[in-house]
Amino acid sequence: MWTLASIGAVLVITTIYDVVQKRHAILRNFPIIGHLRYLLESFGPELRQYIVSDNDEERPFNRNQRRWVYATSKRENPYFGFGSDNRLDDDGHVFFRHSAFPCDSGAPHGELRAAKVLGAWRGRPGAFRPESVVNISGMSYGSLSGPAVEALNGGSAISGCLHNTGEGGISVHHRLGGDLVFQLGTGYFGARGADGRFCMDTFLASFSSAPVKAVELKLSQGAKPGLGGVLPAAKVTEAIAEARGVPVGVTVRSPNQHPEFDDVAGLVDFTERIADACGVPVGIKSAVGDRRFWTELAAEMARTGRGPDFITVDGGEGGTGAGPLTFTDHVSLPFRVGFAEVYEAFAEADLHEAVVFVGSGKLGFAPDAMVAMAMGVDLINVGREAMMAVGCIQAQRCHSGRCPTGVATQSKWLTRGLDPTSKAVRVANYVAGLRQELRMLAEAMGEEHPSLVDPAAVEMRIRRGELLPILDAVGYSEDAKEARISLGDVAREARVFADTMAEKA
Repeated sequence: MWTLASIGAVLVITTIYDVVQKRHAILRNFPIIGHLRYLLESFGPELRQYIVSDNDEERPFNRNQRRWVYATSKRENPYFGFGSDNRLDDDGHVFFRHSAFPCDSGAPHGELRAAKVLGAWRGRPGAFRPESVVNISGMSYGSLSGPAVEALNGGSAISGCLHNTGEGGISVHHRLGGDLVFQLGTGYFGARGADGRFCMDTFLASFSSAPVKAVELKLSQGAKPGLGGVLPAAKVTEAIAEARGVPVGVTVRSPNQHPEFDDVAGLVDFTERIADACGVPVGIKSAVGDRRFWTELAAEMARTGRGPDFITVDGGEGGTGAGPLTFTDHVSLPFRVGFAEVYEAFAEADLHEAVVFVGSGKLGFAPDAMVAMAMGVDLINVGREAMMAVGCIQAQRCHSGRCPTGVATQSKWLTRGLDPTSKAVRVANYVAGLRQELRMLAEAMGEEHPSLVDPAAVEMRIRRGELLPILDAVGYSEDAKEARISLGDVAREARVFADTMAEKA
């Protein structure tokens, strides 16, 4: 009897502790049984080694990648012992040729500013140099829970990075001090009139209500390119309706294209219209499909001297939005192939130095980010990696409304387990940790900043065991390669990079 009473008392005390503590969302949402997750996790390496999978087999993010994000976000030791468990001779493996004479930039830990000024090309009044080369990608309130958005915004405030609102408008959860990129999708949430079309007055009211540093027009995303969206009536709560400017409890649909324009000239005009009204840099976000769009856009911008200040290229690997498997697997190009096409189009138009390029789509790890920057990317956007810093365990239930960690759900019970204050610190730690590893990698290659790294020093193993410079491996034309190398010379000559070097102290 006493034994049963003791067991019961222990269970009650453990339940109370689990519900009250704020460190683990799983335990707050699932007292007692949540400990099984951590018990199984503790046996994970042994189970995978003998009967399940290797550390680098799982997808979309393998165990090694998730472990690095979790450790970095908690400021634990992110190192791995006993050497690499990757097959270094596999096709597609990337190598960085380190210098015999590494450098030490002397920059503060975790700090890494952008090399270009956003909005400089068009002379926007609100042009600025981003404080961070790593920023948070567009994930809207509605897709993510309120506490998750608060954690991302709080983390961006601590780390000095930009927080993209996603296409769901600017909510109360976006107002914890982080600088914003206000994203406008085809539904113009937070910037629409009663008819669902874009409304400049509504846009300016939203814009002026928060610390918006830039505006991004979303054409498409890697997770579901070419598709619109539907927000069921049950999910349109009062808070979501307020942020999006829609009625409460009514199903909201986003078309698959922007009602305000239907060609390249219209896109350029709409971009300039918004920029003239608000004064900050305005860019576009798109996955890469029809190649003609990019050549026409670059040609129109070169001809008129007008157009987007920045271009966010989202790879087909992107996954912060749920979509049909056909689209997630087969529509839009992978990042490296897609960005090569975009960069080539702008290099041919001699706009590769003027435009700021942003890369997204599984780039939240130093090797992938460095490859992107060697290809010509200026800023890195992270989505799912930031979600993991908040607490995501890759349960892949984002579309179900039953995310067990409270990150991608509107369930009050599940979201209560997520403490935004502590998770904001983890987001900031992750962003700073990624910046630190990027700079360490650049310094090992003899440069003070990733934008200065010679693309020829980044190589990929292809079939037959041959190593190719990354620009050749992903299909850059000779003109595009020359443009990328020349841009490196520009940075070295301090025409673009000078005040970064002067201000880093």
